Amino acid sequence: MNPPPPEPLIKLPIAHRALHDVAEGRLENSRAAIRAAIVAGVGIEIDLQLSRDHCAVVFHDHDLDRLTNELGAVRLRSAAELSKITLKGGNGETIPTLVDVLELVAGRIPMLIELKDQDGDMGPDVGALEAATVAALKTYQGPVAVMSLNPHSVAELARLAPDLPRGLVTKSYDADKLPLSRETCDHLREIPDFDRVGASFISHEVSDLTRPRVLELRRAGVPVLCWTVHSPEADAMARRNADNVTFEGYLAAIPV
Repeated sequence: MNPPPPEPLIKLPIAHRALHDVAEGRLENSRAAIRAAIVAGVGIEIDLQLSRDHCAVVFHDHDLDRLTNELGAVRLRSAAELSKITLKGGNGETIPTLVDVLELVAGRIPMLIELKDQDGDMGPDVGALEAATVAALKTYQGPVAVMSLNPHSVAELARLAPDLPRGLVTKSYDADKLPLSRETCDHLREIPDFDRVGASFISHEVSDLTRPRVLELRRAGVPVLCWTVHSPEADAMARRNADNVTFEGYLAAIPV
């Protein structure tokens, strides 16, 4: 049986890219946003990219320009170089590695870790980021699960660490709005790889939760998380078809 997500990741709402708030100088995926989530007692979702020297770093985008004053791809810089790059408006905070974040969290809140696609078209060119992630998590004791949009990434995680809870990030795959081939979107939209890759949960786009395949998986007992919820009202609606929410822009209530 594939390892299920830890119970705290189902019970506690999950802060999208940690509990960030630009107005308060807490940038997405930053140490400050993670510390705020620890104080609030909510889970966190964070994103991983790969450095030039094959280290897992906590950063959402493939490129540096939106979140820093630097240009170019994350994967062209070493982890040491990235650790010196400050985040825009982040009060001097820099890009952390996954190891840095694991040491900061130390099991106090659950973590949902998304590995960003390194192939470019959700294809099989994966491996280095998965290996770096598994190595960092090898001795970690807190509640954690990993996931990716790329089924090949999830399959590789299953191969490298069969006991590590893992899931698929899923969505409506509107080909007109994504830098993916229409063929890729048509394939992934109906979540055909769930069993093949050894997933035990999905994290689905909140606006698409009534898709028949999503409802089918939930009826079969598969935990369904969702992203990204932006208000208490949307939170309440999402929970009709999802077991937990990944939230942003408000502080989600912790269910009693």
